[in-house]
Amino acid sequence: MPNVKFRASRRTLTSHAGLSIIGQCFEIAGVDSIDNRFPTTLGMRTSDVIKSYLGLLCLGMSDYDAIENFRRDKPFQQLLTLQKVPSAATLRQRLEKLAANDLQARTATWSTTLLSLIEAPITAETTHVCLDIDTFVMDNSNSKKEGVSRTYQKVDGYTPIAAYLGNEGWCLGLELRPGKQHTMKESNAFLERVLPRAQGLTKQPILLREDSGFDSQAHLALLEQQRQVFADEGRRLDYVVKWNPRGSATADQDTWLAVAADYWEELRPGKRQALWTQTVSIHDDNKTEYVVQRVMRLVEHTADRDGQLLLEPDYELEGWWTSLDEAPEAVIKRYQAHATHEQFHSEIKTDLNLERLPSGKFATNDLILHLAQLAYNILRLMGQLGMTGELSPVRHPAKRRRIRTVLQELVHRAALVIHKARKIILDFGQDIGRMTVLNTLRSRLRYPRGTPC
Repeated sequence: MPNVKFRASRRTLTSHAGLSIIGQCFEIAGVDSIDNRFPTTLGMRTSDVIKSYLGLLCLGMSDYDAIENFRRDKPFQQLLTLQKVPSAATLRQRLEKLAANDLQARTATWSTTLLSLIEAPITAETTHVCLDIDTFVMDNSNSKKEGVSRTYQKVDGYTPIAAYLGNEGWCLGLELRPGKQHTMKESNAFLERVLPRAQGLTKQPILLREDSGFDSQAHLALLEQQRQVFADEGRRLDYVVKWNPRGSATADQDTWLAVAADYWEELRPGKRQALWTQTVSIHDDNKTEYVVQRVMRLVEHTADRDGQLLLEPDYELEGWWTSLDEAPEAVIKRYQAHATHEQFHSEIKTDLNLERLPSGKFATNDLILHLAQLAYNILRLMGQLGMTGELSPVRHPAKRRRIRTVLQELVHRAALVIHKARKIILDFGQDIGRMTVLNTLRSRLRYPRGTPC
């Protein structure tokens, strides 16, 4: 083993040089404006509390005690333009107070402002920009936190709802829900909040994709109403929602077989499928009638993959509510791409370290998720602008970088902090590649709505 010694240096070092970019994003998003709405006569500024916790989230930390490591960290304070860094107790108390005053209702504009001013790339899926909405489970078992209850995955925790725009997965909504809350409860209100945000970020047609948990007549009626609102403004909104067959639909197997008789096609020996489109009348709560389309697929198995014959045919019935005027195969293919959003859920829970939320109060945890929405978009923005083009450090080609990769390559980078001529200089040594990326990002963020790097 080599003879290694440790010693403290008089020079100021930082291991999180990417905070300089994150601090710029806070400024563009307008986080400092929160002081006007939540002023304090004594003590620490509200913006310092919020930016300190956002800084932790952008470093992949979520617990309050983690802030203690940065109270004497000058670069953390300077790069995020903080007057003071709060203690863990102050951070917890102020976040609880801000949550009680409904700060989370004012944080949604931060992400949309940032993405709009930076002109974040929003990639369409063929003809539409996809807007994926879904709930997911956060395991908080063995805790007594407010709102923790049994989820649909048979664990105790929360089931927050999230909305992601485009192939990049920009988060336009992230709200906490009790674990036992049904997917459809309050989902119509969530959709009405998210759609204007998506409408303000892209002029392209929007395709809303949701799973079978959102299959209700009231929700489909709302989608038809929103389609009309978009059409009145010269815009286009379409949707693909997975059909929930429920017991009454699957029980009448003979009826479905009779309908599918004219559509059978063989996929392989022992397996065939039928695809067709039908129109169905639905009603909203006011008994208003809407006629919608539903793509149906019935799959029949008479033998398994190895050719072993089954004693009785096995049938699988699926359906998708849609407003798309496309072939059934194209509609199904569009919905299958909806599964990509599961990775975005994973990044929020693991890369941002938010699987187990830090507070025992439901409102505070809800505020933390709203703040996590901005942290997620900042890191995603750094990945899309700095790690997918020619400037990217050596990595395999990709259309989108995971947040963990952004943390490893751009945020957790060591640098020597030099104060000279009223400027802060970060010296990366021989790490020219990442320095170039960070310098380009800083120039891009300095002039919002500028030329992409």
